[in-house]
Amino acid sequence: MHATTSNPNPAAAKALEFLAFTLGQEEYGIDIQKVQELRGYDTVTRIANAPEHIKGVVNLRGIIVPIIDMRIKFNLGTPTYDQFTVVIILNMASRVMGMVVDSVSDVITLSPEQIKPAPEMGSVLDTDYLIGLGTLDERMLILVDIDKLMTSAEMGLVEKLAA
Repeated sequence: MHATTSNPNPAAAKALEFLAFTLGQEEYGIDIQKVQELRGYDTVTRIANAPEHIKGVVNLRGIIVPIIDMRIKFNLGTPTYDQFTVVIILNMASRVMGMVVDSVSDVITLSPEQIKPAPEMGSVLDTDYLIGLGTLDERMLILVDIDKLMTSAEMGLVEKLAA
């Protein structure tokens, strides 16, 4: 019997690619397949009554994109916007949104063995939104399930359909 690419065997799980970025002192990773593009920080149009972490919206080639400042969301102090500030444009579940981070470092490939379950630490990030911790040499990335985080109720972005 030949192994096929649709083999459900978890041992045959492929390596995953994560875009590594920093917020404050921590390094995070998100699934590279959710990333549409990286941009510098542009002026945003504020939306009245939006939660504080939603900076506003930008017009990205005709698409109105909400911009979320993760530094405000995670209470990492007053954010500064400079030439190093990066907006990660995410494309998830047919919705495009931008996420402001301090910087983006690189794309990291992790095998399933390099991803450890996240410990319960009562961190700024609820462990519901964590895939786990990725370890690569001396680095440790907090791997974020960006779909779950961005669609969570407290983000105030995606309205849940009434059951």
